Amino acid sequence: MLRWKNVCLEAVSYVLPEERVTTHELETRLAPLYRALHLAPGQIEALTGIRERRVWPRGPVMSQCAAMAARLALAESGVPAEELGAVIYAGVCRDNLEPATACAVADALGVNSQALIFDVSNACLGVLNGMVEIANRIELGQITSGLVVSAESSREIVDATIERLNADPTMERYRLGLATMTGGSGACAVVLTRAEDSKQGHRLIAGAALNASSQHRLCRWGPSRGLLG
Repeated sequence: MLRWKNVCLEAVSYVLPEERVTTHELETRLAPLYRALHLAPGQIEALTGIRERRVWPRGPVMSQCAAMAARLALAESGVPAEELGAVIYAGVCRDNLEPATACAVADALGVNSQALIFDVSNACLGVLNGMVEIANRIELGQITSGLVVSAESSREIVDATIERLNADPTMERYRLGLATMTGGSGACAVVLTRAEDSKQGHRLIAGAALNASSQHRLCRWGPSRGLLG
C-alpha cells in the first residue's frame, strides 16, 4: 500500500484533437477483412461500445501536444513552471527513443535547470506511475511540486493494423487486433504539490499496486513492430 500525508492533486487538464474518426469509417476500411471472414458491419462497436475516437493531424509532435495540456494544468494550479521540481513525460508515444520527450516539454514550458526531467513508459499506467514518482519525492521533501504529462497518437498504429488485417484476413488476427481499433489520441497533464502550498486541498492519500505480468504478450507494438505480436 502506498500512503502520503503531504501531497495534493492540484490540477488535471486534457487536450483533445479536433478530428473525429468513427468506428463505421474504420470498418469501411476493413472491408476486405470483413468479406473474407463473412462478418457483418457493426462488429467493433457491438463488441467495444466505441462509436468514435479523436486523432491528431498526421505527424504530431508529442511534446507539443503534451505541452498544451501542461499549460492548462499549470494555469489552473497557479504553480509557475520555473518552480516545478520535476517534469515526467509518461506517454507510450514519444518524439524519440532519446533524448527524453520530457526534455522538450520542459523546454517549451520554461522549466528551471535544477528540475528532474525524465520519461516513464508503462503502457496505460504511465501517468499513474508518474504521479507516484512525484508524490514520493514531495513526501520525502525533495521537491515541492511536480508535473506529469502524456500525449498519445493512435492514428499510426490503427493504420498499420488495418493494413495487416486486410493483408492477412484471419479470425485470430482480427481477435488480436480488436483492442487496437479502440485507441484514440489526446494529451493530459497533472500537477501535484505539497499540502501546505495547495490552494485546492485535494489530498492524494493512498494507492495500491497489483500486476499480472504474465499477460505481457497482449497488445504489443512498437517502432519496428507496428502491430501486436
